[in-house]
Amino acid sequence: MAKGKFYITTPIYYVNARPHLGHAYTTIVCDAVARYHRMLGDHTFLLTGTDEHGVNVERSATAAGQTTQHWVDSVAAEFRATFDRLGITYDDFIRTTEERHKRGAQELWRVLEKNGHIYKGTYSGQYCIYDNLYVDAAGTGAPCPECGRPTETVSEENYYFKLSAFEKKLLRYYDEHPGFIRPETRRNEVISFVRGGLRDLSISRSTFQWGVPVPGDPKHVMYVWLDALSNYITAIGYGADARKFKRYWPADVHMIGKEIVRFHCVFWPAFLMAAGLPLPRSLFAHGWLLFEDSKMSKSRGNVVRAETVVDVLGNDALRYFLLREIVFGQDGSFSFDALVHRYNSDLANDLGNLSSRTLTMIARYFDGAIPAAGKPAAAEKAVAKRAAKVIEEFRSHFERFEFSRALESAWSLVGAVNKYIVEKQPWALAEKSDKSSRARLGAVLYTAAEALRVVTALAHPVVPESTARIWKQMGLGEIAKVRLDRLAWGQLKAKTRLGKIEGVFPRADKSAIERMQKMEEERSSNAPAAPQKSEPAAAPVAPPAKPAAPAASDGKISIDDFAKVEMRVGQVKVAEKVQGADRLLRLEVDIGTEVRQVVAGIAETYAPESLIGRKVVLVVNLAPRKLRGVESNGMILAASVGDKGSPVLAGFLEDVPVGARLK
Repeated sequence: MAKGKFYITTPIYYVNARPHLGHAYTTIVCDAVARYHRMLGDHTFLLTGTDEHGVNVERSATAAGQTTQHWVDSVAAEFRATFDRLGITYDDFIRTTEERHKRGAQELWRVLEKNGHIYKGTYSGQYCIYDNLYVDAAGTGAPCPECGRPTETVSEENYYFKLSAFEKKLLRYYDEHPGFIRPETRRNEVISFVRGGLRDLSISRSTFQWGVPVPGDPKHVMYVWLDALSNYITAIGYGADARKFKRYWPADVHMIGKEIVRFHCVFWPAFLMAAGLPLPRSLFAHGWLLFEDSKMSKSRGNVVRAETVVDVLGNDALRYFLLREIVFGQDGSFSFDALVHRYNSDLANDLGNLSSRTLTMIARYFDGAIPAAGKPAAAEKAVAKRAAKVIEEFRSHFERFEFSRALESAWSLVGAVNKYIVEKQPWALAEKSDKSSRARLGAVLYTAAEALRVVTALAHPVVPESTARIWKQMGLGEIAKVRLDRLAWGQLKAKTRLGKIEGVFPRADKSAIERMQKMEEERSSNAPAAPQKSEPAAAPVAPPAKPAAPAASDGKISIDDFAKVEMRVGQVKVAEKVQGADRLLRLEVDIGTEVRQVVAGIAETYAPESLIGRKVVLVVNLAPRKLRGVESNGMILAASVGDKGSPVLAGFLEDVPVGARLK
């Protein structure tokens, strides 16, 4: 990335329905990254917005009894209001119905046409209106390969983009820029798709008019993906403000959901190459946000609104949960129970407790002024050394979008200092009147306060509201002006006067879960109905599940119950012991589409090095859980043998490919 400039984008969200937690997830992540880069001193630009064209938008408006413009205005306003409520610090909110966007998109078309990459043709075949995708399938109603819904037969005159001419160029670019598409599983998917051959792409529609008019041919409107993707450049002045465009382009990262990888990693780079424009520096495709093990979608009735969580626990609880609990890049599971547990454990108990007792003791024992550090003993030096390591680890993980590991590192310092306070017992030192005890008391509380300052600064991009309150209580001014690239131990000045001390994270109880569940039920029942489309913000909406067969009364399960368990063949890539646990191994298992981290109780039977390369059976649709502080995303199948129940891994006599599903 260019030092001093950082341009990050969310996908622009389709206006077929109200925003939900899936949209908030991507946007919150981008906001945290933007805040982080501002704290590095980078001139940062965060772009978000709404995608408002296409035949399905027309149909949604008609079904709601509204004009199309009124429909998109109202839904776009809901997205913007939601992001404002979430405290998203976006620098621009682009709408594809804005004139500035239309002019920029038309300029891109003109350049592509001038460069010889557009020609006119006709198309007759199957088309999925939900994914705006032509489908290689025969017969009316043939299912779309993306969302599984019936396609429509269309026949129309189109303009085509010479996508086939960019097959080798794209493959060469992927090879020369291995960090262009992340994570690696998505990069491999894209390369495989392009190697399968590219055909020219229809980039106009003539059967409806709700879109950006094609320059010189008003009977046609631009294909919604060419229209939508160009938002990344139209928002920063393409075709209108050359100086602004030059300042920010290329984007440093496009953050997207994994279901729109093809459009962003194949079509968009090809458009840019054809226009003679630099490509974005990187694209990161994250996983889906699941609720009760299913992808959130309105058709499933399991949509969660971000405002439900915010109403009960506040913004920071949601932000922290999403970035700490979910390994970014993989699918993640959301539940109200897990949210409250994480909030109470990490925020209320750990950080909240460290802040409250440290500042309260300074107020009580030193009249509200930070004491002098004095001469540090071995324990203080150990805390300082750990803090320096945490600062380095946090930045390294955060810049690789390993948010969970970054926060885990920061909270290791919180845990260490809470333990340090218990061991040093400053309250006991305060009861003594000798000068030596007084000096030790000052050293202990300075060390705790300095560690609190370090953690608060690091955590600010993730939990900005609560860290700003802690920072103010410490008497340190405006936290957003802190430079993380200059953060170091020992910068807390003695005699700094504290502000008003108050609790930051009130503990939540079971009633918080019940309130969120009730609020979500009420919001769902009152939400206006709208025709569904797979949203570019999240995953394609899956077809409704078949009714489950009734459970057997003799303790046996039905075939539908068994079908809920998804098992796949995996290959062990990494195996190592879990620290402090004699029976546990941490494994990294390749299941074809991704590499999963799994914790298995097989250390007494298998040496770690003996497992590398071995194929195993992995249950892949279990909710993540933690064992000895290590997150496990799946379960290895093994037999229990002998009196001690020693595990023996399930395996195969034949050579079975990685990722194969067991049935």
